[in-house]
Amino acid sequence: MLHVISEVKLPLMEKNLRRLMLDPNLIPPHKQTLLANIAAQSASMQMPCYLVGGFARDLLLQKPVNDLDVIVEGNAIQLGDELVRKYGGKLTAHQKFFTAIWHLPSDTSDTSDTLDLITARVESYKQAGALPTVKPAAIEDDIARRDFTINAMAICLDAEHFGDLIDLLGGQNDLAQGLIRVLHPRSFVDDPTRIFRAVRYEQRYGFTIEPDTLELIDQEAIEALSKLSGERIRHEFDLIFEEDNAAAMLFRLKELGILDVFNLPEFNGDYASLLNSKPPDEFDISADRVLLGYLLWLMDTSKDLIHSLSRRFDFTLELTAGLLSIIQLKKDLPLFKDAKPSAWTFLLERHPFISIYVLWLVTNESALKDFLVKWQYIKANITGDDLKLRNIPTGPRYKEILSKLRAAWLDGEVKNENEEQELLITLL
Repeated sequence: MLHVISEVKLPLMEKNLRRLMLDPNLIPPHKQTLLANIAAQSASMQMPCYLVGGFARDLLLQKPVNDLDVIVEGNAIQLGDELVRKYGGKLTAHQKFFTAIWHLPSDTSDTSDTLDLITARVESYKQAGALPTVKPAAIEDDIARRDFTINAMAICLDAEHFGDLIDLLGGQNDLAQGLIRVLHPRSFVDDPTRIFRAVRYEQRYGFTIEPDTLELIDQEAIEALSKLSGERIRHEFDLIFEEDNAAAMLFRLKELGILDVFNLPEFNGDYASLLNSKPPDEFDISADRVLLGYLLWLMDTSKDLIHSLSRRFDFTLELTAGLLSIIQLKKDLPLFKDAKPSAWTFLLERHPFISIYVLWLVTNESALKDFLVKWQYIKANITGDDLKLRNIPTGPRYKEILSKLRAAWLDGEVKNENEEQELLITLL
């Protein structure tokens, strides 16, 4: 696979970074105000604070910033308590990890309603792939625990040093060269999910995994990866399907042998352009892009494999049902090629609409669209109550009669209420 390295222009001068911090196109004004309030409060408590990881990376790339992970040298939970006292909202503290989630007050005008406050810390791993044990530390130690150099930079928020960049490990240089580089040789063994992250960043930015880092995706790292819980692995694929370049990421994982570790199939390249599809308004359905991604990826497999993957990766009931449905529907399509609208409708209404939509994307079968747009809404005017008024005993006969009436409407055999009444007489 060829990797095109993006031309990255970085603001190397400190004053340029400070200018970017005040750029409303990169950081909306309400977020700038939020950060200023946090910085002022942390300064009053003598707790220096920083923006790290994705914030520094994307700001240097001059991309709009979404993540506001605030690192505090001190106690993030205490800082959070004071922010809530002064500005409102509420705090969810995680004492074990020295972190807190600030649920922002409604007047922040922020589309995201939470902000992570994190105590600068060091981490240790009792065994490969295990969750870390943490303890408070200085910002330099916190930077050293991170995954890649491009995420191991921090920007000071304190007034005196506002906009100062802390780059101890060459992150800015790797950004300029378009390289994904780990910080230490056992990085992938300590946390094998970093393999997925390396691929996400590589394909998101058009970067390249640095050669020595690539060699660290070795047998030991693969063994550690294979031992992770299914839920953690599925979460990594969830994150991939939230990306615009999800297909390229799956191709790269296949190339690296990661999909084979879990007996996962290669993604069908013919479906790559469909991953970012949105249902037309006339379909009146919502398509979660993560669910859509899984359906496109696994629709050409077998039900036995889906059951196996569902157990291994702790699939949600919705995902499992959607996959089993689309596999069956695709198998049924040839059998219904010349079927009437009623036959299509009675088949399709038993299946999740998202499965029908995805199958339509792949096959462009007009009956699937017709069902979503109009057939599903066609009902008989006569109801069970009408049958009761005719003293017809309740039971399976009701369903039989009402189904035949609806089929007649769907197939154009009745076109008005008089014709429906006449048909009912013949059915009694």
